[in-house]
Amino acid sequence: MNRLRQRFSRFPIKWKLTLWSALLLFLLFVAYNAVQYAFIEKWMVKQAEMNTKEDMREILNYLLEKEFTFEESEMGSIRSFLEKVNERNQLIRLLDENGEQILVVSENIPDYWMDAYPRTELAGKGTWFLDSNLLLMRSPLTIFSFNGTVEIVKNNEDFEKLSSAFFRIMLICCFGAVIISGIGGGLLARQLLKPLQTMNHAMVGVKNKGVKERVRLNENKNDEIAALMKLFNEMMDKLERSFGQQKQFIEDASHELRTPVAIMEGHLQLLQRWGKDDPAILEESLNASVEELARLKGLVQELLSLSRAEKELPAKDERWPHSAKTIEKLIGNMTLLHPEFHFDVELEPISQAVLFVSEQHLEQIMLILLDNAIRFSGESKAIKVSASLLEGEALLSVTDYGIGISEDDLPLVTNRFYRADKSRSGANGGHGLGLSIAMRLVQRYDGRLLMKSGEGAGTTVTVSFKKVARN
Repeated sequence: MNRLRQRFSRFPIKWKLTLWSALLLFLLFVAYNAVQYAFIEKWMVKQAEMNTKEDMREILNYLLEKEFTFEESEMGSIRSFLEKVNERNQLIRLLDENGEQILVVSENIPDYWMDAYPRTELAGKGTWFLDSNLLLMRSPLTIFSFNGTVEIVKNNEDFEKLSSAFFRIMLICCFGAVIISGIGGGLLARQLLKPLQTMNHAMVGVKNKGVKERVRLNENKNDEIAALMKLFNEMMDKLERSFGQQKQFIEDASHELRTPVAIMEGHLQLLQRWGKDDPAILEESLNASVEELARLKGLVQELLSLSRAEKELPAKDERWPHSAKTIEKLIGNMTLLHPEFHFDVELEPISQAVLFVSEQHLEQIMLILLDNAIRFSGESKAIKVSASLLEGEALLSVTDYGIGISEDDLPLVTNRFYRADKSRSGANGGHGLGLSIAMRLVQRYDGRLLMKSGEGAGTTVTVSFKKVARN
């Protein structure tokens, strides 16, 4: 048994579905036919008994109505009536009180039966099947001083033949059902597995040709497999974007890292050749190397921050009830660093709110947004920081009135290493990682980061966090 199970488990799923569906269809067909056969057989037996009872009732009513004394002169009329009542494959006979035969009318009933089943071996009243075909019914008859028995024997060979023919037809249909259910099971398995085979071909294509392969979708289908195929395509789209971003990240990171390394390498080679003997060259090279090293250190720290923002998951109890104070404190620090800027602060709506975000990450997000606003304010020295509550969410907005972002660059500014102003160096314009880090941190808390900007019209960056009810 275990060996059979092991062999069956190795079958392809197509054959498993075919066999199971064929077996199920066959069992259902057999069960239906078996119930139908048992019902018809029982109905035929019941019908034979009812017909025999009707004949018995008619005979008794006639004999009692005429009040026969069963004299020799009356036997002719009695026989004539019994012959008229009698049916094909049936026997009717009258017995006296001693069980002796008085009158018998028979049609297609074997003669041996009358000697094989004498009255003394059976009760005087009742219905019995003496064998598979013969139905016997007896009823007592009393008219004045006459005490006898009316006996009817019904030969059910026709019913038996009909039942046998019906059984043979059932067997033939069962064999036909095996073939039809096998073919139907195969077609059903093929139809069910066709979308999965399509997905398998797409996966093989992804393996051989890359992540650009997709599953062809049928727009008219809306079942679970169609949803799975759509989900597969969405996953491959996301994977392709992820690979593209990873490739771009590696290229951009290599470029950003190569520049300070190349500068430091050039100054070191200069010092190694002859610059170490010139105090001015030595001082200039050391200062340049220190600046590039600081730049390199800042880039590595931003990369680590971005990596942590993408991998870490937020704890369920990360919430901060003093968001307004945290932001006000941060703006105070920025005012000290940039006294030439004016900060317009409106944080009253969240003064009593509890936000689903940690204090550290809230500070980091707002610092990135404020730093970008200061860096790209241009001639304008005004920055607005505001807050609002909307349907269980807290919205924080930072607005500058500077150079803005073009319509083409706006969807791309959250990509890693992307800078709308390509002319800016890493030292002056950052490394293009700030908004990427902010975006990942906001997404950790199921929040949103939205940007609204126009070239020369300033920029508004809005982040949303869930507002948590106080305990």
